[in-house]
Amino acid sequence: MQKEKNHRASTFAMRTRSLIYIFVAMTIILSCSSENKQHAPAINENDSLPFLQSEGISTLISDSGVIRYKIIAEEWNIYNTTNPPLWTFMKGILLEKFDSTFNTDWFVQSDTAYCHKQKLWELRGRVTIRNQEGTVFTSEELFWDMDKHEMYSNMFMTIRKPNEFLQGYNFKSNEQMTRYSVTNANAETPFKKSSSSTENDSTTMRSAPTKQQPS
Repeated sequence: MQKEKNHRASTFAMRTRSLIYIFVAMTIILSCSSENKQHAPAINENDSLPFLQSEGISTLISDSGVIRYKIIAEEWNIYNTTNPPLWTFMKGILLEKFDSTFNTDWFVQSDTAYCHKQKLWELRGRVTIRNQEGTVFTSEELFWDMDKHEMYSNMFMTIRKPNEFLQGYNFKSNEQMTRYSVTNANAETPFKKSSSSTENDSTTMRSAPTKQQPS
């Protein structure tokens, strides 16, 4: 009986030592692997989600207490955790600007729009602008700087007026699109028929890669 008790005690001690050895080995392995592992920064859910999201927007925006703009959009996202703050209009936008007498100065629509710092607009996709004079601008890109009161685009663009058609690159204009410059321009100006006119009803003016401003 005593021998059996001693055998059981010896077996229990051996098992205990084996478990201790295994535990120590696993601790060392885990410690080494954790030291070599590079931890990525924690992802904050707020980094990818807008602070405010609105749908079916039609709102007026004032400047110095005077209503200057109207925004119509299917979706408006506001991110306040980005630097700088960002507005996004991923489902298109119609932006209308009013003059001092509350008449429409011009309006612009595009497939996608971003507003940086509530000052710089970035319009993408099918971008179209029409001003009071009937000038129509089209492109796939347009930037509007509200502080500098100017618009510009580096992509191919077209301008249609009642008496002129212009296309080219590197467009730059004032905010009202009444003074602008274009490089690599190809302009076409129609003229009235006369008794000495031929079958050609228009003349095409092609310029070198320099800036061209309409008269």
